Amino acid sequence: MSDPILKCEQDGELAILQLNRPDKRNAMNDALLGQIDDFFKQPPDWAKAVVLTGNGGNFCSGLDLSEHVARDAESTLKHSRGWHDVMQRIRFGGLPVISALSGAVIGGGLELASVTHVRVADNSAFFQLPEGRRGIFVGGGASVSVGRLIGADRMTEMMLTGRRYVATDALSLGLVHYCVEEESLLSTAVSLARKVADNAPLSNYIMIQALSRIEDMSKSDGLFTESLCAAITQTSPDAVEGLAAFLEKRNPEFR
Repeated sequence: MSDPILKCEQDGELAILQLNRPDKRNAMNDALLGQIDDFFKQPPDWAKAVVLTGNGGNFCSGLDLSEHVARDAESTLKHSRGWHDVMQRIRFGGLPVISALSGAVIGGGLELASVTHVRVADNSAFFQLPEGRRGIFVGGGASVSVGRLIGADRMTEMMLTGRRYVATDALSLGLVHYCVEEESLLSTAVSLARKVADNAPLSNYIMIQALSRIEDMSKSDGLFTESLCAAITQTSPDAVEGLAAFLEKRNPEFR
């Protein structure tokens, strides 16, 4: 039996998801996207955070062009919207996702990485949106997700020229949050994921659900939404435990 194209391993309260098409530099096809979607539609009960990485030294080199299917405008529109559904499920599913990025983070791979909540890159990682050089446009959400991270101006230049950014560039631009040596990539991502998993589940959920949406709101709407989020979290059993743990100088034991 061949290896699964998406591996899932349990590490305590963490789910380690690994894109597993190393001979294709983990290029994305419909089958792999579907399995990612299946995971985030119904994640395991024990998972409090996810580490998302790629096998074989690359995160994801974008769409698998060897499996390209010619589509008309209507089919292309629907295919793109399907990608958006998966990306939104990752971004707003409520489960914190920490991506460990190495090698190629290109096109659809960058779209996937950009919807994760914490992004760690090693020194081998490079980032590119080559669609403009191929006569096409992004379709997996990059115009929103990557555009929010680096701004429309930077993204326009990136697409027009096909420019490739290395990991240190990505750190300064805000494409990633951490840049580490290759040998410490996975351990850093796992350590961060464990730290996040130790938070109260409700506050993690609210942070993931609220902050990106507040960014889209007017200031007054955003402030009102912040107050609602504060009311929900600060009156929860986890908040009671967090305060008690602080006063008793111990680590909290959230549910």
